[in-house]
Amino acid sequence: MRLEKERALQAIEEHKELLCAMSDAIWDHPETGFHEHFAADLFCRTLEEQGFRVERDLAGIATAFSGTYGQDGPVIAFLGEFDALPGLSQQAGCTEKQAMQEDGPGHGCGHNLLGVGSLAAAIGVKQYLQDNGLSGTVKFFGCPAEEGGSGKGFMARDGVFDGVDVAFSWHPDETNSVSTESNMANYQIWYHFRGVSAHAAMSPGLGRSALDALGLMNVGIQFLREHVPPETRIHYAITDTGGKAPGVVQPYAEGLYLMRAPKLYQVKELYERVNKVAQGAAMMTETEVRIMPEKEVDNKIPAIRLNRLIMDEAERVGAPRLAPPRENTGSTDFGNILHRIPGSCIRVAFVPDGVPSHSQGFVDAGKTPEAHSAIIYGAKILSGTAAELIMNPELLKEIKEEFKQRVVEEKK
Repeated sequence: MRLEKERALQAIEEHKELLCAMSDAIWDHPETGFHEHFAADLFCRTLEEQGFRVERDLAGIATAFSGTYGQDGPVIAFLGEFDALPGLSQQAGCTEKQAMQEDGPGHGCGHNLLGVGSLAAAIGVKQYLQDNGLSGTVKFFGCPAEEGGSGKGFMARDGVFDGVDVAFSWHPDETNSVSTESNMANYQIWYHFRGVSAHAAMSPGLGRSALDALGLMNVGIQFLREHVPPETRIHYAITDTGGKAPGVVQPYAEGLYLMRAPKLYQVKELYERVNKVAQGAAMMTETEVRIMPEKEVDNKIPAIRLNRLIMDEAERVGAPRLAPPRENTGSTDFGNILHRIPGSCIRVAFVPDGVPSHSQGFVDAGKTPEAHSAIIYGAKILSGTAAELIMNPELLKEIKEEFKQRVVEEKK
């Protein structure tokens, strides 16, 4: 059995050229959330060529899909992301900023690697099931818009992950590590202000400035920061100033706010306080504000036993730069899944120490030999861990029991 597991890991090596070419192609065609049509088509074609049954348009999302191989349980899922970030366009092989498209998107979070590595893990488990003649199902889920759109949240809400026993993901990073703590839940909210336009010199008294309202809201938020729990975060972007003519009282302005806290109920409390600031700004300026929630992301429920198993596998396959568990993390829509089923995500090194994600450094490293190596290490770690759960049903049962207990504790 163990030898067959090694043969499954070899299958990943045998597909290395295909996998790295896929990752490079996605890097060359960066697409932002819910618009990842090139990447989705490439994944679906490859899944079919590898013998997976493909289902598209999951949860009514054009770039959400799945590939399935096998039958019966256990059902092992690998989650792939492939969306890029706006404004990080870059030409390959450059160490200075040289955009392929001015203000265009780029892979500043390594999702061109992430999706392909998860696919590679699914291929490895498929090989493992084949070689051993075992029952079991491996599923690859193409999950769009992790950056800002939280596609997994919509997929989870629509029951896409129902029936899965355990879910795996990974993420390119500067070290190899897992997180033993939870992460931050968040809300993302649009605030649309409407006022009355007027000539700013001839008849300013007739105008009601939506831009003033948004500005006052932002000032109010700065004062609010002193009086919220220190672990919370409030971010914003002014997405529409209403125009570029200073001689016009702006009748429209909008801002996008992202609020984070360790637990979802804390985010809800923060959201209600931010709303009062927005409503107060509208009252002061005699404008109207329309509050439009866009998404909510839950905090993760960590699976400690599964995390240890993953790190054991990382050591076994010789992954470099192993590090202690991460404690402080941002937000991820994986949390919406991890309130339903157990799962884990490992970070895999591909950039030098100190290079942050969502940066030019991540983009620059996206097609390097280190990036290609991270794909293979991530895939081997996840597929090897999945094989351990398939060959040891009691271990999977133990992980699921721990998850149930943590869900109970989470609700206290």
